[in-house]
Amino acid sequence: MKKISIGSWAYTIGPYATNPVAWEEVIKKVKELGFDGVELGGFPPHPNPDNMPKKEQRDVCKNQLAKLGLGWSGLAADLWKQHLIDTDDNSAYLDCFRKNLQFCVDLGIPAIRVDSVAPPTIFEKVDVDTARKRAVKTWKVCAAEAADKGVRLTWEFEPGFAFNKPSDILRIADEVGHDNFGILFDTCHGYMVAATGARQPGKKEVLAGGVVELARNLRGKINHIHLIDSDGTLHGGETSTHAPFGKGKINFDDLLPELAKNDMGHDWWTIDLCFWPDAWAVTAESKKAVDKLNKKYG
Repeated sequence: MKKISIGSWAYTIGPYATNPVAWEEVIKKVKELGFDGVELGGFPPHPNPDNMPKKEQRDVCKNQLAKLGLGWSGLAADLWKQHLIDTDDNSAYLDCFRKNLQFCVDLGIPAIRVDSVAPPTIFEKVDVDTARKRAVKTWKVCAAEAADKGVRLTWEFEPGFAFNKPSDILRIADEVGHDNFGILFDTCHGYMVAATGARQPGKKEVLAGGVVELARNLRGKINHIHLIDSDGTLHGGETSTHAPFGKGKINFDDLLPELAKNDMGHDWWTIDLCFWPDAWAVTAESKKAVDKLNKKYG
């Protein structure tokens, strides 16, 4: 059986940005619903490197979760103000990454998430090959440094960020080529990338076998999984709609056996309700839906 966590960002951004759910309330609810842990969105008002700059503060946070019997599945690092593929100077990005990496070490968080930062329209300004080389060069450094500290590096692709074609994803994974670098496979992003070609620049690249074929092509390169449904639409015209289970088009009975073929080095599945307008209210039913899938495929 897999351990189940949920991304705390669902309660701080988008519809919750002006009225976020307090961290203490989130972890209390997570415990009550039988989750095994939390995937931390490392930006205000939840715990992050900037509002917990001191080791003593981080120890309190770490112990707070441990006392509830909960674990960490990962950190979504706040790197969105940085420049990754539209500059030759990666020093500021690396400094911010290292700050978040140390935060992982201090809290005992085993994985750190990155993305390509820029939207797919960036290729109107930056040559795609140049952009890819910059990302690969930087992530090689990140993967090695994270490995030294015992933290996995995982890259989340999605329609809203550059490199959102199946061939892009596979090529970058191969070119980084580090054992500590892998793909974060979010099921709704996988559906939108492979089945609809959402926001892909130029000629669309879709797969006949959809999200399952994409998962098969990435087999052995996936080191983190986010579970949520997809209704085939974009949220705000930018990123995949994270539709609650049963409100979308993904056949998890086909997809999960394929995803299970990845040896990720851990046993976490993370529910992702990002941008869902009523995420707090549907958290319980989402946990029940994943529990059923866990019994069948965990």
